[in-house]
Amino acid sequence: NTTNLLHLLRISYWCQCTAVTMFKLTKTSAQMSTRNLRTTAGLFQRVPMSKFDPETDVRENMALLQKNVDIVKSRLRRPLTLSEKIVYGHLDEPEIADIVRGESYLRLRPDRVAMQDATAQMAMLQFVASGIPRVAVPSTIHCDHLIEAQLGGAKDLSRAKDINSEVYDFLSTAGAKYGAGFWKPGSGIIHQIILENYAYPGIMLIGTDSHTVNGGGLGGVFVGVGGADAVDVMAGIPWELKCPKVIGVHLIGEISAWTSPKDVILKVADILTVKGGTGAIVEYFGPGVNSLSCTGMGTICNMGAEIGATTSIFPYNERMARYLHATERGEIAKIADNYKSVLESDVGAEYDEVIEINLSELKPLINGPFTPDLCTPVSEIGTRAEQEGWPTEVKVGLIGSCTNSSYEDMTRSSSIAKQAQAKGIKFKSLFTITPGSEQIRATIERDGVDQPLRDIGGLVLANACGPCIGQWDRQDVAKNEKNTIVTSYNRNFTGRNDANPNTHGFVASPEIATALALAGTLKFNPETDTLLDSEGNPFMLDTPYGDELPANGFDPGEDTYQAPPADVSSVSVEVDPSSNRLELLTPFSAWDGQDYHDLQLLVKVKGKCTTDHISAAGPWLKFRGHLNNISNNFLITATNSENGEMNSIKNVLTGEFGPVPGTAREYKAAGIGWLAVGDENYGEGSSREHAALEPRHLGGKAIIVRSFARIHETNLKKQGMLPLTFADHADYDKVQPGDKVSILGLTSFAPGVPLTCKLTHPDGSTDEFSLNHTFNDNQIGWFKAGSALNAMAQ
Repeated sequence: NTTNLLHLLRISYWCQCTAVTMFKLTKTSAQMSTRNLRTTAGLFQRVPMSKFDPETDVRENMALLQKNVDIVKSRLRRPLTLSEKIVYGHLDEPEIADIVRGESYLRLRPDRVAMQDATAQMAMLQFVASGIPRVAVPSTIHCDHLIEAQLGGAKDLSRAKDINSEVYDFLSTAGAKYGAGFWKPGSGIIHQIILENYAYPGIMLIGTDSHTVNGGGLGGVFVGVGGADAVDVMAGIPWELKCPKVIGVHLIGEISAWTSPKDVILKVADILTVKGGTGAIVEYFGPGVNSLSCTGMGTICNMGAEIGATTSIFPYNERMARYLHATERGEIAKIADNYKSVLESDVGAEYDEVIEINLSELKPLINGPFTPDLCTPVSEIGTRAEQEGWPTEVKVGLIGSCTNSSYEDMTRSSSIAKQAQAKGIKFKSLFTITPGSEQIRATIERDGVDQPLRDIGGLVLANACGPCIGQWDRQDVAKNEKNTIVTSYNRNFTGRNDANPNTHGFVASPEIATALALAGTLKFNPETDTLLDSEGNPFMLDTPYGDELPANGFDPGEDTYQAPPADVSSVSVEVDPSSNRLELLTPFSAWDGQDYHDLQLLVKVKGKCTTDHISAAGPWLKFRGHLNNISNNFLITATNSENGEMNSIKNVLTGEFGPVPGTAREYKAAGIGWLAVGDENYGEGSSREHAALEPRHLGGKAIIVRSFARIHETNLKKQGMLPLTFADHADYDKVQPGDKVSILGLTSFAPGVPLTCKLTHPDGSTDEFSLNHTFNDNQIGWFKAGSALNAMAQ
């Protein structure tokens, strides 16, 4: 049993470390000898990952991490970056693993799994289908995505519990039955809960949400994945990841005044763009790191998802230790202090690319609209908006979300509200505040941090994702009205927040969002411009200030955690066959062993196509546990290159234009296999595997694009689809409406060997060209079996 063998190796190494420390005598200093003895005594005490996981031991995990890193360094004979240490330190077989950045596939053993409720439904349905009785690693389910912002925190939470009771009951009982912890609705956003309770330096955690990467602010490797990847890890199977490249970001100088950690990642997004981090881990280092708070580092790592990075990470330092102590995990900080050499990069470690940012010169930035990498200094945004025709009036300011809802964020925004209060003015824009967790909500309420924001017109929403993911019952503008909002969120794709394609979403720090909502316009620079007080007198806002951590400690608030019971004999997981919210999965059919001939081109997508375009969120979130129902949103907001319209494609069976999902269903019913063609960075954005499950369910065979986002490409492979790329990007232009497409070479499908695409155009002419793929032998097995889940069952 691999799991038992791994456990025995951990125990063996722990015993060796204990023996060495017990007999180590420092000859030069009695004081050092005393310290060594103290360290030895501490080794006998278990230090769990969190108070909710008493059976786990961080000491054991760190000892194994160090051992594996030592093995890899002896093999590679070169200095390692921090991210390499943590990734390679979690190798399943470090002695023999093939390790080549950007090329080899690594088989890894993450320490734990986290799932948010929208993706956990499909993940747990797949786990149920696997037949495995209990999760093999600590796992948690977090209810944060299904709460719609409408009236305010308490009312919205109550409404969500009623509307989503069937889903919450399923997740609660599935967690109990299979050994996963369950965080009830109202607990907070998954990433904030992880940072407060589960993240620690050196951990590897995978989560079914792209912003899982937030945890890098506490010095671990946190990676967003699809549900099928989570099922592998929960089943005790090694998780596959292409060996990441490493991009170094060298920080010098210090953050000050109106500049915040959010501006660091807004600048990185400007430099690298939405696909510049694909296939790489972004690793921050340099003296500037120490001017950032732990939660500020989390903010930077969080938005690393917007540049396509596998994850982002900071080296362990005093700011992280301070946060661990504040969240009652001081013993973990002490362990990290003892393993500091493995929690930072080696001297001389090499990066594939290095960017340098001088924090002392960095100014407040605002990114958008419609993409998180379109960067403008706040001092210039008003002028640029007028030039571009973007609405300058700010209709709504929104702060919070998993990106910026820390105590520090809230106190800095509150300091601005206090100034407005003293001058007798209120927000000119609507304004909402989203606490990241129940702990943050309770603490800011106890300390009076939220009250100034409320007093000048702010509305506190539930501890949930809310408008950040489109869960917003917005009523202040007409459905397609052109308007501007400014948020402290992470993503601002078309229609992302309110399903209005004409909402111009801008992303900034909480402080800037607060200031612009006070002014009600993009044409306000808080560093130089004035506001008018209640008597018409001009005044300037002082530099915002806040507390990194609460002076009186955190207030945990209401207990919202449900631990899995020891005895699960009486727990049953039921799914109503007539439900429109949940549906048990039926295995996909295996490959028939033949090349694909004359597949019908369903649609050729033009331009940006994120997972929001492929499988929209917002009102569709309620169907995340029902594959057939949610498949009705497949590609409905993507642009068809044939006519420039959304959700309008030509049905070759009828000759009429109709919706994408309906047309795909007609092809499937007629026994016609189909494929779709896309542009650059296809599938960027969230980790939602529904964007891969839906085309498979609707009869799709392949997706051919110029380039893929990492998570989406993996998700397609997991579901038995063929994600392929044009060897020559110009071949995208050869694809014509109505084409029949053959994919040749599948009978000899092999890693590194291109496939051949043959297009037969409606006029009978043909084109032929090469298609690349990134399948390895194991992944080809998924394709042949029909899905990774099918292969697991075999």
